[in-house]
Amino acid sequence: MRNTQARSSRATAARSAMDSLPLPKYHQIYLVLRQKLDEGLYDDGVPPEKELAQQFGVGRVTVRRALEQLVNEGLIIREAGRGTWPAPRAEQQDAAAQGDSVNLRLGGLLNNIVQASRRTSIKVLEWSVIRASPALAQALQVAEGSDVRKIVRTRSSSAGPVSFITTYLPVERAKGFTRADVARKPVLQLLEESGVEWGRARQTISASQADATVAAELDVAIGAALLSVRRLVYDSNDQTVQLLHGLYRPDRYEYQMELTQFGDIDARVAEGEILP
Repeated sequence: MRNTQARSSRATAARSAMDSLPLPKYHQIYLVLRQKLDEGLYDDGVPPEKELAQQFGVGRVTVRRALEQLVNEGLIIREAGRGTWPAPRAEQQDAAAQGDSVNLRLGGLLNNIVQASRRTSIKVLEWSVIRASPALAQALQVAEGSDVRKIVRTRSSSAGPVSFITTYLPVERAKGFTRADVARKPVLQLLEESGVEWGRARQTISASQADATVAAELDVAIGAALLSVRRLVYDSNDQTVQLLHGLYRPDRYEYQMELTQFGDIDARVAEGEILP
């Protein structure tokens, strides 16, 4: 009796939480299932559709759509009449390694950022030259009021919009770039091809909320929680090359960092498909 009441209570809580979120129910279920897969809670098999439907208080069609998304991303394997299991981790790691097969002279995190962005499509929303405000001039190490190239883009994966990115460059750094160029290649790659020799990068990550413009582009509700990334990139002479402000959907972007006792840092990002 107690077990039945506990299951009923959990199902009621799950339905209440889902009803309060702006995302479609199938996508909410997908996010929960993906998290459980990442935590290894389904290593012995994913519960059948009927059980999941009861757990989340939805129809089996909704559950099936969430499972299909996990199949499409290579996170689970389904066999008719046999069940559903997590995809082998080795296969996922091999796929990620193949995505990183193109190596630039960028090191560590910057190289990974470029590789992750290669797996997304770009839409250029703004390509303009603006006057540097005091804060922007200080960040880019240019004179106040000088010309700055502003680029606003969105990135999308097969799952949908991932990020809303605003990039600022000293105008001389962007000479030779065109709007078509930034729609085809990451700005970091274009900068390297123009002869930039990399020095260091400084990055901060915080939380933000979507305004009306960002919400429309990222397909989220106004006020939805987003990851906010601010990144300053310097060349080998310690001159600012790029200022980037990115807003990312937390369900489609992940930042991983591993610290060792020796002080080394291994950082990694994923866009569109979250790495296990």
